[in-house]
Amino acid sequence: MAYSSYDNQGIVKVLSFLKSHNTEYLSGQDLSDVLRISRVAVWKHIKKIRELGYKIESKQKLGYRLESSSDKLLPWEITSGLKTKMFGKHTYYFDSVDSTQNQAMKMASRAVHGTLIIAEKQTSGKGRLGRKWISPKGGIWLSIILHPKFDMSVITLFPIASALALSNAIEKTLNIKSELKWPNDITINGKKVAGMLVDASIESNKIENMILGVGINYNVEVKQIEKILKNTPNFYGVASLNEHHKTIKPVLLVQSFLLELEEIFNLLNKGEIKKIIKDWTKKSSTIGQNIELITEEGKIKGKAIKIDNDGALVISSNEKNKRITSGDITHIIK
Repeated sequence: MAYSSYDNQGIVKVLSFLKSHNTEYLSGQDLSDVLRISRVAVWKHIKKIRELGYKIESKQKLGYRLESSSDKLLPWEITSGLKTKMFGKHTYYFDSVDSTQNQAMKMASRAVHGTLIIAEKQTSGKGRLGRKWISPKGGIWLSIILHPKFDMSVITLFPIASALALSNAIEKTLNIKSELKWPNDITINGKKVAGMLVDASIESNKIENMILGVGINYNVEVKQIEKILKNTPNFYGVASLNEHHKTIKPVLLVQSFLLELEEIFNLLNKGEIKKIIKDWTKKSSTIGQNIELITEEGKIKGKAIKIDNDGALVISSNEKNKRITSGDITHIIK
């Protein structure tokens, strides 16, 4: 099952009319007359709307009334009230895909800037360094197709900046404070709640397109995921946002994240990197800590001092400063 933000106009028209008249009952004939579709078409749309998770009350001789909206991240729910200029305006929803990142890669060359791919679940979710990301129903699994103007050197900073955008959105929408763990994890009380990865297509030293993949544990069974991951390298616990906030619909977080991300993306396009690094550092659980990393060179211990303009982590190790461009923090020594 797949939907986009500019298809399924019949469903959207019926749903919009029900939403705007949710305090009263609308007969099938009312909907037919106003929307200029047959009563059979009205009934088919009502049936599909119910299947998508909306609660619609029906009473004989009165008609239909919308009781509550769906919790699914459907395109028309995301675009309704979205405050961005580009991000998320074109949205594709899938009930299940192997990976939103794979789907985005197939669409990247012809998709407009800011196109959003979102799925209810992933069967082969992708994490950093080729790892698998467990992606059951209840999480927010998405990819965004981008056509940046900034230099290639900014690619490594982008997922770090994106993590900052999501952390800001979580705080503004859910009033939950999160921390940023280098390179691009978001944590709550030291446990991972979200992560980022970036795939880029480059030709002649120019970025053709860039795809940001985002996984958010919004309303997932933490114990089930921990059971699967507990023996994997660099596992340090799983958190889910619903443990801390149970009332806000996930669509509001997605809309907030898209707005925060667009603003940060525009800062990168303008070369305003210092502000991003300053804001990321304020939320970082890494900077200032004595840490142990696993890199291609092996294990390194040292004190995390800062991140450079390209997102590299600078650590003090054996009285020398080292730049780490990729790796995993396996231990934070208090």
